[in-house]
Amino acid sequence: MSRLPAWLRSGLFLLLGLPGLAPAASGLPEAGRDPGRPAEIAIIIDDMGRRLAAGRRVLDLPGPVACAFLPHAPHTDSLARAAHARAREILLHLPMQAMDSRRLDAGGLELDMTQRAFLSTLEDNLGRVPHVQGVNNHMGSLLTRHPGHMLWLMQALREHGGLYFVDSRTSRHTIARQIAREQAVPSIERDVFLDDDPRLEAVRAQFERLLQLARRQGSAVAIGHPHASTLRVLEEALPRLAERNVRLVPVSRLVQQQYVRDSQWRLSLSPWPRAAKNSRPSP
Repeated sequence: MSRLPAWLRSGLFLLLGLPGLAPAASGLPEAGRDPGRPAEIAIIIDDMGRRLAAGRRVLDLPGPVACAFLPHAPHTDSLARAAHARAREILLHLPMQAMDSRRLDAGGLELDMTQRAFLSTLEDNLGRVPHVQGVNNHMGSLLTRHPGHMLWLMQALREHGGLYFVDSRTSRHTIARQIAREQAVPSIERDVFLDDDPRLEAVRAQFERLLQLARRQGSAVAIGHPHASTLRVLEEALPRLAERNVRLVPVSRLVQQQYVRDSQWRLSLSPWPRAAKNSRPSP
């Protein structure tokens, strides 16, 4: 636990009730308990770094919209530094092999890689995104269903300490979140794709679906792309969230809440050890 970042440790101590470690705040409520409490949404914009003008427009969006950068895109370095200066959360948008024959972006992780090549490529990708705080998958409908490769990934992220993982759920057969939970990697999964259909009205409909899910669940995570239609919808809708009793929050806030639930799940599987009845202190 000592390698966890402060934002994650504080929430974990707070909700698990560890004595003497919780701050004075009252703690995070369980999702959906208070119908008067604003629903919470987090939004990630993928494919950042490819186009400079579109990337700058993303950075101008109101609120803590997270940015997921492709490691080898031409504008990743400059836009990631600009995003950090604006206190945006930054993710590595990690290319992974898909089920279909689409060409994999540079820095992609493939099924036939050795563990050494896999980890070397991952480290190189992480080093190309300044101020990286988390990882989500770009494509990956093939790789995210393979437990061995997901284990390599989650063990590497755990060793970094503090990096979270967002499962983009590009396949209904993904096991990425499951492996992350088992490996105690802070993680969450995508609820809504905003722009699989990039037509303006379709994006608006998906944004409404995001709000409906957030109200029902207490929170929800959306992923979009820097399409003109997506940015227009967000530019129109984000300033009006408060009047709809919805709050845009950093991805890490929802990751923190999920990490606490995951930690409680792991504790339920591993009872606290009990001292032997007649045990004596060591001399």
